[in-house]
Amino acid sequence: MMANNVSEEADLRTPLLGSRVGSVHYNEIPYRPGSAIGVPSTVVEPPNEYRSRWRSIRVMYLTMFLGSVTFTITMSSLWPFLLVLNPSTSASFLGWVVASYSLGQLAASPFFGGWSNFRSSSREPLTVSLLLTTFSNIFYMYLQSLPSHNDYYMILARGLIGFSAGNVAVVRSYISGATTVKERTSTMANLSIFQAMGFILGPVIQSALVPVGYPGPVESAGFHFNMYTAPAFFAVVVAVINLLLLIFVFREHRVYNGDMTANIQGREGDDDTQISKSTDSVQTLDYKPDYIAVISTIFLFFIVLFIFTVFETIGTPLTMHMYAWTKAKATLYQGITLGVAGALSIVVFVVTKMVVQRVSERYLLFFGFCFCLGGMFVLIPWGHVLPPRGLAPINPQNSSETYSGMYALVEALTATDSPTIYAPENLNSEVGIQTDVTITAIPLGNTTTVYSPQGCPWNYDWCNYVPVIHIAQYFGATVLISIGYPMCNLLSYTIYSKVLGPKPQGLWMGWLTASGSLARTVGPIYVSQVYDLFGPQVTFGSCCGIVFLTLCFYLIVCKRLVPFSFKDTSLPRFGGSEQHRDA
Repeated sequence: MMANNVSEEADLRTPLLGSRVGSVHYNEIPYRPGSAIGVPSTVVEPPNEYRSRWRSIRVMYLTMFLGSVTFTITMSSLWPFLLVLNPSTSASFLGWVVASYSLGQLAASPFFGGWSNFRSSSREPLTVSLLLTTFSNIFYMYLQSLPSHNDYYMILARGLIGFSAGNVAVVRSYISGATTVKERTSTMANLSIFQAMGFILGPVIQSALVPVGYPGPVESAGFHFNMYTAPAFFAVVVAVINLLLLIFVFREHRVYNGDMTANIQGREGDDDTQISKSTDSVQTLDYKPDYIAVISTIFLFFIVLFIFTVFETIGTPLTMHMYAWTKAKATLYQGITLGVAGALSIVVFVVTKMVVQRVSERYLLFFGFCFCLGGMFVLIPWGHVLPPRGLAPINPQNSSETYSGMYALVEALTATDSPTIYAPENLNSEVGIQTDVTITAIPLGNTTTVYSPQGCPWNYDWCNYVPVIHIAQYFGATVLISIGYPMCNLLSYTIYSKVLGPKPQGLWMGWLTASGSLARTVGPIYVSQVYDLFGPQVTFGSCCGIVFLTLCFYLIVCKRLVPFSFKDTSLPRFGGSEQHRDA
């Protein structure tokens, strides 16, 4: 440690502690006024450590990007593929399929985060997770080849893929530990940008694979290669590339940043961990972060993911029901919509990254929730126009069925290209026809009745009275949520990291990721059940209420969401300056 009377500028030029850099003379170490992303840093490090650290951070960027691609590449085709596996399935079952991914991630996030802390290694849990990603997607590819219960095996496959996605906690923990506090917001923004890019390319790649078609070029009892299984094959290739980069390029680095010391530790290959006395003082220092702020941030992050998951899960079924899109058309259009939303999210990340230099992160987080509230509000259907109706199935055996309202009654006799003729306003411009009609289906020879599922399902009672969500509403809500969600996602992670302070954050990041996974578990189940029973009015109206209550809660706790600092004035501050605290 240098003498106390050394000037502040000279102190910033103090060489990093540790045997790896002990032989370097002070004036030979280049002072870097900015990091690789243009953010001033108080850390001075040798050029080789500097390059290795940022090379490893970029590998984490790519890991997050490829993980996002793996997740979203099948999202827009889950519902059509589920209908292929089980034509009689419902939107409620889709909720369980989507939730299984998040349930797996919920279990894995604290596990991988704790593993990373216990072993002081990010490489080990990341390697295991990528291997699991590979095998889980191979399993997903073979779902059609299984003899029975294919839809339930889809839940298992998605759950295993979700378990492998628990590595997000390790990635964010590594980024938090390998950057200074001043670098962190910008680096977290970059990480979120790569995540958003993955969300973009996933649906776009799925849309690009639609021409593969169904049943596709390979259709056999043992293997099916079509527009629904091709994305899983692509995910396998992506996971293998990521694994190779992790093995051959990635190195462990950790920054202990603060006024007390500037220290970077690097571990390459099997080299022994370099730990200095100052590092020990940071690691063994007993302190407690503001647990109210920590728990509040976890709750806020839960709500952020809950709202986005509700929108993400119901998107494909909603468009098929509201606009009578076919499975192929819904897969294509929803993929394009999510791709455009992801592109908008990248713009939001970049703008937030710049604005946060002038505006408090807490204010921006509030505005992000306001955008999410606006998106949910816009999705509430209004007016008197009802959605197009789906077609009622008729049992090919002798049967008599009674339906309320004259919807979907003549498809068995007359073919039509659009189910909109069954809307009440088309049957009677004033009030529609409200009567019970009995249909008796009598098979003639080998004839069978083939009906199309497009439009609002015939067995959903709310289709009789809930207005249609106009396409402009849907796209407008997509824009608002695509602005609010990335703001809330980025700022929640950043604030959470700063609230925790300088301690290793693997396990804590695991709990934050687990809260998001819990939201992704509860959200699909909630939206599928409520949507099935009550329709979009109650679904999105209840979401508005949830976001509004969250905003009220946020106004109560926002003053506590500040960077950690040691309250003992005899110790320097960590995690932020007075300027940040007063922001």
